[in-house]
Amino acid sequence: MKRYKLDYKSPIGIIEIEGSETAIDGINFAERGEIVNVPQQDTPQVLLTCAKQLHEYFIGERHAFSFPYTFKGTDFQQAVWHALPSIGYGETASYKDIAMAINNEKAVRAVGSANGKNNISIVVPCHRIIGSNGTLTGYGGGMWRKEWLLQHEQTYKNPSK
Repeated sequence: MKRYKLDYKSPIGIIEIEGSETAIDGINFAERGEIVNVPQQDTPQVLLTCAKQLHEYFIGERHAFSFPYTFKGTDFQQAVWHALPSIGYGETASYKDIAMAINNEKAVRAVGSANGKNNISIVVPCHRIIGSNGTLTGYGGGMWRKEWLLQHEQTYKNPSK
């Protein structure tokens, strides 16, 4: 199956979108300063839609995503990743909350590990996971990005009309 990549320049760095003709399977921060993967004639619509929806998210107009995406991971990791979108826009949850949501209350550390391997950044909102004491915990994209994303969502959660 042919693979495609497309870069989106966000306010917090370049995001590399990866996928097939039918679904996204990677949305990750690219630690580089320039756009490398530009739209091509054969870039699938799903990648273009993902980039458009990410743009809408970053300008505060989108709170949920509607394009198809797939996970690559163990059954446990996928259970964790499937639970993450239940954390609402502008809300937070702890690793323990997710462990309870997947009916595996003792798997708090494993939930943390799976959360760190999430390959669908922002859309599958691992940035919304905080420590049970309310402190920010690690984020694969960097703590400064996690702080930015959480603040962004607070700003646009109930925008004044």
